[in-house]
Amino acid sequence: MKTNILKKYSTLLFAGILLSSGCTKDFEEINTNPVAYSQANFDPNYILTTAQLTYTGSTDFAYDTWRGNLIYSSTMMQGLSTVIGYWAGDKYLLNEGYTAAYWGNASVGAYTEQVKPIVDVVEFTKGQSKYNNVQQVARLWKALIFERLTDLYGDVPYSQAGQGYHQSNFAPKYDSQQSIYADLLKEVEEATNALNVNGDKVTGDVVYKGDINKWKRFGNTLLLRIAMRLTKVDENTAKAYATKVIGKTMIANDDNALVLHDVSGARATQNRNSQVLSGDGGQENYYVKWSKTFIDLLKATNDPRLGKVAVTKLFLNENSKDQNPSFDSNPAVQKGMPNGKDLSGIAGRDIRQDASFTTFPDYSSPSPGMLKKNGATFILTYAESELLLAEAAQRWNIGGSAAAHYASGVSAAITCLAQYDAALAINSTVADAYVAANPYNAGNGLQMINTQYWLHTNTMLDFYETWSNWRRSGFPVLIPIVYPGNATSGTIPRRFPYPVEEAAKNGENYRAASAAVPGGDTLTGKVWWDK
Repeated sequence: MKTNILKKYSTLLFAGILLSSGCTKDFEEINTNPVAYSQANFDPNYILTTAQLTYTGSTDFAYDTWRGNLIYSSTMMQGLSTVIGYWAGDKYLLNEGYTAAYWGNASVGAYTEQVKPIVDVVEFTKGQSKYNNVQQVARLWKALIFERLTDLYGDVPYSQAGQGYHQSNFAPKYDSQQSIYADLLKEVEEATNALNVNGDKVTGDVVYKGDINKWKRFGNTLLLRIAMRLTKVDENTAKAYATKVIGKTMIANDDNALVLHDVSGARATQNRNSQVLSGDGGQENYYVKWSKTFIDLLKATNDPRLGKVAVTKLFLNENSKDQNPSFDSNPAVQKGMPNGKDLSGIAGRDIRQDASFTTFPDYSSPSPGMLKKNGATFILTYAESELLLAEAAQRWNIGGSAAAHYASGVSAAITCLAQYDAALAINSTVADAYVAANPYNAGNGLQMINTQYWLHTNTMLDFYETWSNWRRSGFPVLIPIVYPGNATSGTIPRRFPYPVEEAAKNGENYRAASAAVPGGDTLTGKVWWDK
């Protein structure tokens, strides 16, 4: 992304300060600087840029990404594995600060860095025809933000969230997840239909650079994903909305929603997953590996992705931040690290006593092509869309052939790796040959579809989505880790508990929401759609 993101980012923060400062009407008329931002000349595109960037991770290094996406989601889902002590996810230990990190606090996290700016854009552009497309893109992005928030925590502040400036409401109620999902479906459908290819240019868009046709396909794909979350609790609604978007979703990998990062803005604009996995925050580069579950599944079918996403000997010692130029990408030598291990010296727990252990560099790391600080963060993809359409066809016999959508989805998941880096490219001939050698079987169709979805979202490093779809579908079947002192009785966690500081900040609403969580406000409680 060779746009000057940092300039926009600094400008929008300054503009936000100006926009939120109060003064009398006469004072504004008399003292307005004609070259300064005001409500009359402020461009909401700048804050849209902020909301898009902060969705990819916190501006404070990788505060929420490190904890929510990597420490917890990636390891609970057995995509990644590590022996680092503070990585609590695959041992099902509760670190309340880490599970609360995505929600955030006064300076970082989703409510501060994502919700507040996108609500500002939505509120500012209401009723302004000159910003119609900006309004609709902002509504789609707001839905994207809240889909993840509610999937992680369940009932959350939604209808009143981010309204402190606009409505002076600093203790927002928690909306039920059921009502949130109903509104997300409405908002995404309305916003997608209201986009106008002949309307205003969305100049602050770092995802599609203002391409409204792509935003329309994004909106319909997002609508499909939201609808399919409901298959266990409201199948009729899921089917109805899946039917609405047939023929309107993404049509190729060129439609993939992603942010290409820019290192010129220091940490604020760099790839957050890359920062952590490259070892900027500790020794993650040396001790975080692909899981044995993940590598073994790729090996089982001779998946061509194995030789692209996994390498051994990438970092040769724990003190080095320099990648070994002679890393090995040979599929035959790739080896995943078992989950639930540590460096305790205790038999059965210490990885160094495991039968698989030789040296840490012999375990597979994510490919350097995936770890570029100016690389891609994937938001929503064509492969996801096709795999979800395959499931809709399998479940309800709508939208064409499940086998055809499955083939398109798997092929797209393989070939889209080139969007990370040219070195990861796999041509369509290879991808199609893999699909032909591993054809769709309706008899275990749902398992095949959702196992491929798991593989794809793992390779996209979007472990939030991996966890959500696994909770919904139950596939692939993962063997839980039983680690001493775990907080779940040896079961895979189902949600993040609410931040404990909510008790002081939003006490009455927090207590009511906590009491309403099915199974309790713990790692084993469940969100509404996870029945």
